[in-house]
Amino acid sequence: MVLRYGLVGSGMMGQEHIRNLTLLGGCEVTAIADPDEGMRRLSVETAGGAARAFSDYREMLSADLCDVLMVISPNDTHYPIMLDLLETGKPILCEKPLCTTSEHCRDLVRRAEGRAAPVWVAMEYRYMPPMQRLVQEMAEGRIGRPWMMSIREHRFPFLPKVGDWNRFNERTGGTLTEKCCHFWDLMRYTLQSDPVRVYASGAMDVNHVDELYGGRKPDIIDNAFVTVDFANGTRGMLDLCMFSEGAYWQEKICVTGDHARIEAKVPGPSRFSPDGQERDAEVVISERATKRVTKEVIHVPNEVLQAGDHHGSTYFQHQRFRDLVLAGHGTPEVTLTDGLWSVIVGEAAERSARTGEAIAVAL
Repeated sequence: MVLRYGLVGSGMMGQEHIRNLTLLGGCEVTAIADPDEGMRRLSVETAGGAARAFSDYREMLSADLCDVLMVISPNDTHYPIMLDLLETGKPILCEKPLCTTSEHCRDLVRRAEGRAAPVWVAMEYRYMPPMQRLVQEMAEGRIGRPWMMSIREHRFPFLPKVGDWNRFNERTGGTLTEKCCHFWDLMRYTLQSDPVRVYASGAMDVNHVDELYGGRKPDIIDNAFVTVDFANGTRGMLDLCMFSEGAYWQEKICVTGDHARIEAKVPGPSRFSPDGQERDAEVVISERATKRVTKEVIHVPNEVLQAGDHHGSTYFQHQRFRDLVLAGHGTPEVTLTDGLWSVIVGEAAERSARTGEAIAVAL
């Protein structure tokens, strides 16, 4: 069976989804809805030329050309679009963040109760092969009981997007929601606990300071330190810098337990690397008692790396989502509640960075 996908939104991330669905096989993009004519044309071309394009996603829904629906539009449009898509009864994959506010996320969770078809939130960083390897080693008890998790992302600035929507907090939810919802999800997923308190220090210091869009200056944070306390006594820390182009490792994800420390080192996309080449990730384990250090190179096929900017994670996420849809039963691995939690933490981090307060969080 070939699953027919309909995409609502087809910008930069939309192109990545189309390339990965084409590479995966058993999937076909049959419909694309986007108000931008140029992006519609490009998307049809990326999908192989046979997809139908619509300027309004409601027309696409009425045409009933799809088995699966995807939301890849700007963040602030997710909520109203999801209200319509939930009514279709079809499987949905919604890009992160689920919504720009926790209030809207909570409403979607309520509305989806009892829904038969799955709704999956695209937290694809879970599916980076080095991250999967890290989680596997932890599950096997390699580091003992985890206590601390740190994530360092030093990378290039936000890229230009259609309508410049990603330059303003009101449309993105803020950097610590828009970009960092991945990291709050990784912390919950890895530490197996819910957050209880968030503290952040951050600002817009380097990027976009001289830019104007319709006479307005951007207001998105470009660097921050964030700490998150969890209910089981563990804690996480994020070190984010959005003006660190060319960093050898774009992400370093480290979990330290009472027996050992494990770190996943992930390169950035080849088009932003110093030499323009794809590189393998690494997983390094440092044992306390023996002082032994082991390193494993995590190889991802080049065609998978070339299909997107997220070290193969989009491909492997689609593989799991496709299998869930084809099975016709089961629970999404990344639920609406997972999406809600990541926005709760991002929202609290944005508030903390601006007020200096430590923010208590709860579901």
